[in-house]
Amino acid sequence: MHFALITPSHNRRQYLPEAIASVQASISAPLDFSREHLIYENGSTDGSLEWLKQAAQQDGQALRYWSHPEKVRAGRARNRLIEQTDPAAWLVPLDDDDILLQRCLYHYAALIEKNPAQPWFVADFLRMDQDRRYLPKEDYYAWRFDSPQAMLHAIFKAEHFIQGNVCYSRALFDTVGGYDEDLAMAEDLDLYVRFLLAGHLPVLSPHISHLHRFHSSNVSIGVDAGKHNEDLRVIYDKYAEQLRALGVERPG
Repeated sequence: MHFALITPSHNRRQYLPEAIASVQASISAPLDFSREHLIYENGSTDGSLEWLKQAAQQDGQALRYWSHPEKVRAGRARNRLIEQTDPAAWLVPLDDDDILLQRCLYHYAALIEKNPAQPWFVADFLRMDQDRRYLPKEDYYAWRFDSPQAMLHAIFKAEHFIQGNVCYSRALFDTVGGYDEDLAMAEDLDLYVRFLLAGHLPVLSPHISHLHRFHSSNVSIGVDAGKHNEDLRVIYDKYAEQLRALGVERPG
């Protein structure tokens, strides 16, 4: 079993070393699996590339990186990274300012062994501030649904959402066509909607996947309920015929 951690990065020299160190700290025992961390540095002007060059030379890092001179959207960056992964890999997105928990991959691996026919998994995560201080009452908890249809209803009612708290197979990613590179926001949710439309309900894992960092440069700053509904409508309209057939209503 092999995991590929996928991280687009732009001007995160301040936080990127902690994100990478958290992946390196992963503990697999007593299970037997491998992991690597793939970084797509794009358009950074803060020394990220120079730091990555040094970090990738250290022994035992299992770290690979690519550099692009201009900033690109997250969907394109993730697609370019996933193209470099093994076709049998399990993919785990990790933002460049977040921290993976040490046993996250172990818990995903244990679930994969118990559910060999399932192609994706969802966990909980915690929120912290820019200084790694826990933010009470801000935990994210994944819901348990009875069907893909029920989960789609909740998503488009803006009752439930999914971020980087997932693990999915490269095979499923290839089947549904990867991230939409034209979407400026919510390209990850768009991908997960296609997982559900393909009939795949995620297995819920009762573990904490990562620490999600809130700071003044988050790409989601300013995304309120109105903006989120706007993003949902964009996604809904892409799959309107399929969603209407399932009885899922367009967000108002």
